[in-house]
Amino acid sequence: MGSARRGETATLYIAVPLVLFALLYAVSGVAAVTRGWVLPMNRRHVHAPRIYGWGQLTVAFALCWQTAFGLLISDSGIRPSAPLIGSAILVAGFVVMMVGQRAGGKSKRGCTL
Repeated sequence: MGSARRGETATLYIAVPLVLFALLYAVSGVAAVTRGWVLPMNRRHVHAPRIYGWGQLTVAFALCWQTAFGLLISDSGIRPSAPLIGSAILVAGFVVMMVGQRAGGKSKRGCTL
């Protein structure tokens, strides 16, 4: 019985930081969707903040999905396919975030070509 408790505690040590990270990412996504505000380190890369924010919300949802079904819920019929579904949602969120970013690489300023 003691080893089962240790396993549950280890799972919580992984689940709690993941959910907190997802919550912070979701707050950033809500700020981008409602106000068009993006973190200062991402401002020059983001062309459409609202689309970028929806991508952040999708990524946050995917992280919560994977945490809930991969770590916390163990007696579920969906558990074998849950990581695959969560990964698909995560990739979709990253694609939406990429759509909201500017195309192209670093521009060369002062180039006369």
